[in-house]
Amino acid sequence: MTERTVSATTADLRRAIAAANLEALNAVLDGLPAHEAAHTVASLAAADQQHLLALLPDSQAADLIEAMPEPQAAQLIAHMPVEEAAAIFNRLDSDEQADLMARLPDHEARAILQQMSAEEAADTQRLMEYPAESAGGLMISEFVAYFAGQTVNDVVNDLRSKSEQYQAYDVQYAYVVSATRQLVGVLRLRDLLLAAPHRRLTDIMIAAPLRVTTGASLEELERFFDRHSLFGVPVVDGLNRLVGVVRRHDVEEAAEERSSRSFLKYMGILGGEELRSMPLRQRCLGRLSWLTVNIVLNIIAASVIAFHQDTLSAVIALAVFLPIISDMSGCSGNQAVAVSLRELTLGLLRPSEVWRVCLKEIAVGCVNGCVLGGMLGLVAWLWQGNLALGCVVGTALALNTVIAVILGGAVPLVLRGLRQDPALASGPILTTFTDMCGFLLVLTVAQWSLRYLLS
Repeated sequence: MTERTVSATTADLRRAIAAANLEALNAVLDGLPAHEAAHTVASLAAADQQHLLALLPDSQAADLIEAMPEPQAAQLIAHMPVEEAAAIFNRLDSDEQADLMARLPDHEARAILQQMSAEEAADTQRLMEYPAESAGGLMISEFVAYFAGQTVNDVVNDLRSKSEQYQAYDVQYAYVVSATRQLVGVLRLRDLLLAAPHRRLTDIMIAAPLRVTTGASLEELERFFDRHSLFGVPVVDGLNRLVGVVRRHDVEEAAEERSSRSFLKYMGILGGEELRSMPLRQRCLGRLSWLTVNIVLNIIAASVIAFHQDTLSAVIALAVFLPIISDMSGCSGNQAVAVSLRELTLGLLRPSEVWRVCLKEIAVGCVNGCVLGGMLGLVAWLWQGNLALGCVVGTALALNTVIAVILGGAVPLVLRGLRQDPALASGPILTTFTDMCGFLLVLTVAQWSLRYLLS
């Protein structure tokens, strides 16, 4: 959609909301893909958003909530009357119910649970007990399962009699369980439709199907779906009882959200998420909490320059190269941080392997440092016609690059070993140390070479 079209659509939506015209609302929303509808609703004022959800039927409001980013959806639901929120929650998928409920303040979550149907509330509370990025936290509890002793005819009759209910289940497979709900097989719908009505499910099912446990991590689920081209995988508890299904697209969405949160943390957004629709106070605190720490760290780094101000005054050209050396070393270090974070996420690296990482990064740092240092040194020499200046800044950049990649590779592992979030703290720690080391190296080497620089 063009900017003009978006603006016109938003205006149409506002008019329909103001007139409480459900027909006009549907005319606007039905013509938009789900993501465009969510974007258009996000551009409305908070009061208009709440009024819109109150006007829509519960099922349609639930579809709109599911299309929104979870932080925004939770923020919107938190300001709705409890009865209306509960009605929408009853229409959401079980995994979405648990995810949104976990984002609400405790008193609001309890109030909504009390208004939900007993079955939906119990199911939501059960899913909330699992870690968010585990199979238990990502699974849906809407699935179709039958007992091993049943026949094809039993299953077909059940599917027909409950067709309206099962349409919302996103059914790709049916599962076969024992009398104690233990998973024993999976049914492909094609095999079910082509089998004779009197045949037992045990005759046509795929026995001992692939499965994951409720505690399987997001990394394990990613690797599972990389190896297997499946729409979903059954989830079992410690007693091998079928408790849910994890869908491929839910795993992909969770991995994307985790990457987004890690990036925001790395950029200093505490909490790992921020939307511009959030309250100003919340947004400012989320940023200032880390910025105030950073200003202290930067003052410490700048004190190195103050300590060597006589050297800097004598060779003022050095001031031009200080930010270049600091920035280039920081870039090299950030590359090492990114690799370590990625390997930690994939389970390819453990905190105890810090020395192996350092040795690997030293090799890269030496090569890249010599190349970058040589380039900067050549520029300094050609610019000032002073070989000593070129040697000073080139040597400083080469050494600082080695230091930066070692720190960048090691700091995430050390933080993970201390049970701290490496995505949040690695960047500022790296920046402070590379600045300090860069300034110190340039000015110290310059001080040692002062008579050559001034000649």
